[in-house]
Amino acid sequence: MKDHLDFEKPIVEFEEKIEKLKPFAKTDPLIHREIEVLEKKAQEVLAEIFAKLTPWQRTQLARHPNRPNTLDYIAFMIHDFVELHGDRLYGDDHAIVGGVGIFRNRPVVIIGHQKGRSVKERIDRNFGMPHPEGYRKALRLMRQAEKFMKPVITFIDTPGAYPGIGAEERGQAEAIARNLIEMSRLAVPIVSIVIGEGGSGGALALGVGDRILMLEHSIYSVISPEGCAAILWNDSAKAPDAADVLKMTAKDLRSLGVIDEIVPEPVGGAHKDPPQMAEILEKAIESQLAKLDGLKTDDLLEQRYQKFKKMGVFGEDLVP
Repeated sequence: MKDHLDFEKPIVEFEEKIEKLKPFAKTDPLIHREIEVLEKKAQEVLAEIFAKLTPWQRTQLARHPNRPNTLDYIAFMIHDFVELHGDRLYGDDHAIVGGVGIFRNRPVVIIGHQKGRSVKERIDRNFGMPHPEGYRKALRLMRQAEKFMKPVITFIDTPGAYPGIGAEERGQAEAIARNLIEMSRLAVPIVSIVIGEGGSGGALALGVGDRILMLEHSIYSVISPEGCAAILWNDSAKAPDAADVLKMTAKDLRSLGVIDEIVPEPVGGAHKDPPQMAEILEKAIESQLAKLDGLKTDDLLEQRYQKFKKMGVFGEDLVP
């Protein structure tokens, strides 16, 4: 039960009934038939629930502890992956992983946030909140990709950059800003995917891509719903209300032109079937890379410039 969200409780009840009946199914055909009926009904209820999720419920899904992470996707879709460490300035930040590997017969550089699952791993990964050295490691790998003309694939999944004193002393803001500048003019294709939680500049530092994708139940926002609620209403309990107005879901951001594609998830969310999710995402990435293949460097950079230049442009005639 601990890994199920509140709105998934009706499904949990079906799953519990099915598990109790399974030991008797082999010897009793009627019970076997009853299990089939329950499984079909569970799928129908699941589809009904997920057809009308609120932004806050999608936020909970984006943070699900069993949701596939960067290393999971690397394991599913990247062959001969070699992780590279350190920023050559300070140290190695485990909140960001990166390296080189083969994606569908082409060499690529892969970089992504890593939150961790167990308590020990989450502490080691700093809950996916990078320090400056993490962003500088990412930048080092991007420059390596440019040197050897390899496409860059980034996986975004962080509540935000770490706000601690040490991180600020080592230049957190500069490290993020440097990544934004360098990614904007990197002379190789960049595909960025929000696979879970895309929070603030900590996410954007890996998100200046030629193509930006979001998984169906991921979120991408300048601030978390809790942080927004605390600032606007001095009450973090109003996070669900904040999630409604932040326009942080994939559907909202696609309509605003912030992202290029919504990648559908298996019914019930990516954590329900990670291998299937990886297969769907792999095809989406390959499709986007194919669209970027053959572009001259000048055209690639000009398209990237125009893409971000168009964001956030408003006029009085657009105000309702």
